[in-house]
Amino acid sequence: MTIELHTWNTPNGRKISVALEEMGLPYKVIPVNITKGEQMAPEFLKLSPNNKIPAIVDPEGPDGKPVSIFESGAILLYLGEKTGKFLPKSLAARIPVYEWLMWQMGGFGPMPGQVHHFIALENEQDRAYGLKRFMAETRRLYGVLDRRLEGRDFVAGELSVADFAILGWAWRHPRHKVDLADFPNVKRWYDALMARPAVKRGMEAKLD
Repeated sequence: MTIELHTWNTPNGRKISVALEEMGLPYKVIPVNITKGEQMAPEFLKLSPNNKIPAIVDPEGPDGKPVSIFESGAILLYLGEKTGKFLPKSLAARIPVYEWLMWQMGGFGPMPGQVHHFIALENEQDRAYGLKRFMAETRRLYGVLDRRLEGRDFVAGELSVADFAILGWAWRHPRHKVDLADFPNVKRWYDALMARPAVKRGMEAKLD
C-alpha cells in the first residue's frame, strides 16, 4: 500500500522523502503549493490542523487501519516505529535520537527558517536586523552540530531519523549563507549522507 506524502519542496518535506526512500516504503507525492496558500484548504486542514506541510496518509496504519500524521518529527518517529528502521529498539539508544530530533525541531529549523524570511525582505534596515540576529544563531547551531559529530559518523550512534531531520535543513546551507568548510565535521557527515543512493533519490524526488 502506497503512503501519500502531502508536501512541498522545503526542508521539512525533504526530511520525509529521504526517510521514505531510506526505509524502502512506496509513496506518492501530493503537492501542496504553499506559495498559493493550498495548505489552508479545508481538505488539507483535516490532515494537518496546523496548516503546515508535510503530512502523510498511511493506508496501512496501526491495526491495518488508515492513519494520517502531521508534523515532520512525528512522521519520522512513526515511520521508524512502523518499519523498525533508523530508530533503535532499546530506550538507552533511543535517547540521543530523541534529543537530536528535538534539537532540530526546536532550533535547527526555526532559526534558519528566520534567515530565509529576512533574506527575502526588501527593506534593508529590516533585513539587516533580522539577518544579524538569526544568522548568528544559525551559525551557533551549526557549531553545536559540528562538536556533536566530532569522532562520530552520525548524530545519535547509528544512522537514524534524527540525521534525516537535520539533513533536511543542512541541505539549505547555501541559503543560510553558511560555508560547510567552516564546520568540517558537519561537512563530512553531510557529504556522506548525500552520497547515499536513497538519500539522493529522496532529495531528487519531485515535491512540487
